[in-house]
Amino acid sequence: MTAPAIQLKGISKAFGPVQANKDISISVMPGTIHGIIGENGAGKSTLMSILYGFYKADRGEIWIKGNKTQIPDSQAAIAAGIGMVFQHFKLVENFTVLENIILGAEDGRLLRPSLAKARKELAHLAKEYELNIDPDALIENLSVGHQQRVEILKALYRQADILILDEPTGVLTPAEADQLFRILDRLREEGKTIILITHKLREIMDITNTVSVMRRGEMTATVKTAETSPEHLAELMVGRKVLLRVDKKPATPGQTVLEVENLRVTDDKGVERLKGISLSLKAGEILGIAGVAGNGQSELLEVLGGFANGVGTIRMNGQELPLTGKGSNGQARRDAGIAHVPEDRQREGLIMEYSAWENSVFGYHHDPAFQKGMLMDNAGILDKAQEQMDRFDVRPPHPKLAAKNFSGGNQQKIVVAREIERNPDLLLIGQPTRGVDIGAIEFIHQQIVQLRDQGKAILLVSVELDEIMSLSDRIAVMFDGHIMGERVPSQTDEKELGLLMAGITQEPTAEDWQVVDQQFALQEEEHEGENNG
Repeated sequence: MTAPAIQLKGISKAFGPVQANKDISISVMPGTIHGIIGENGAGKSTLMSILYGFYKADRGEIWIKGNKTQIPDSQAAIAAGIGMVFQHFKLVENFTVLENIILGAEDGRLLRPSLAKARKELAHLAKEYELNIDPDALIENLSVGHQQRVEILKALYRQADILILDEPTGVLTPAEADQLFRILDRLREEGKTIILITHKLREIMDITNTVSVMRRGEMTATVKTAETSPEHLAELMVGRKVLLRVDKKPATPGQTVLEVENLRVTDDKGVERLKGISLSLKAGEILGIAGVAGNGQSELLEVLGGFANGVGTIRMNGQELPLTGKGSNGQARRDAGIAHVPEDRQREGLIMEYSAWENSVFGYHHDPAFQKGMLMDNAGILDKAQEQMDRFDVRPPHPKLAAKNFSGGNQQKIVVAREIERNPDLLLIGQPTRGVDIGAIEFIHQQIVQLRDQGKAILLVSVELDEIMSLSDRIAVMFDGHIMGERVPSQTDEKELGLLMAGITQEPTAEDWQVVDQQFALQEEEHEGENNG
């Protein structure tokens, strides 16, 4: 019989009081895509970091292709034929693609021969695996999807035949995720073994051969993908039945909370990103902003949240807010009753080196409730953070732990808890469930709907079309800095929204439909059967 490409036997790993992995055993067969799923904090990334040599297991054995193997560091993992593409890429942004490819794998002191060799090999790999990319492009000028290709090419250049991908679609648009899956299929056809760490059930069902389920540091099941279902996997992950759709009553909108008139934003390169945006939002409703990433949604959130300057008019509860100068900042918005969950939690929502309890009050630390005389009431803040972590099921529930030591989904919960707990009149929320597991998705969606039902206004930005469709009471579609139109979810479908997202407002031609099919095929698949995790 063919030996497994990877066998982990009795792997255990603890970080202080937190038992991240408990006696885990798993076998991955060669030439397959093996999914590993679990809630945020289930121990998936820790297990793979042990396999890649980033961590050393407290107990257990690693076997590669039938041989017991010691992997004390990443160099040993690379020598064993293992490559890893991390959720947050390990690239030097001001280096070229080619320079990143050879970094750490140079043939000698002289770079020119290494670069020439890498350029030739890169052309071969790009052609063989459909990973075409400009070798002379700077990383900082590439889209997230193309940066991920560079990470895959780095692993292949180092002769990896076992690839680990940690939450690979967490930062991708639907179209980029679709392209990634085509690449993974091609790699599998060429005999590569792939371990896919994800929390998205649709991805598991679409692309894997086998799936292993982790819960709270333990391996609870391994099943063939063809013999299971999203509902069964969700129950194995969470330990209870999970609602894979949003359950909400019809909205009962009240008074207008937010008014935006002819809003324009120009970036620091002189490019106009918002081109006369006008919209309104009432208390007790959710306005979803749909669109392909890069069409102005991020800039809209930034200027509404006070992090970018603009021209036009913004009124909050009838009071005009400043758009330029010193007054255009986050504190002014918070004083007006606006809370903001940014799209990028690590760059804009948290200070990763600081503890969870410190992050729990960022932006609100001047609140008198958190003061004790001339000083901050650290003990009171710590108690409040503990309450938030318990209420929002942040794992592990240790407020003194640094933000960087939480999984991405639990980092998101810390940010969402901080903003929702302020009881805002308006919640701006960008990509609320990016990189979040199904249990946490269900919880975050419930919190958003509950806030709406309390009479609050929510402006939701998401590239997940099914999330927009299921959460929103109204949908505004953005394309190239414009709002192309508004729709009510019950009176539209993905095809119509797809046309608007492609900038098509007239009766579509056959070519128009072809554009929509190409750009939004993955979003349609996500909506079918409500299988999205």
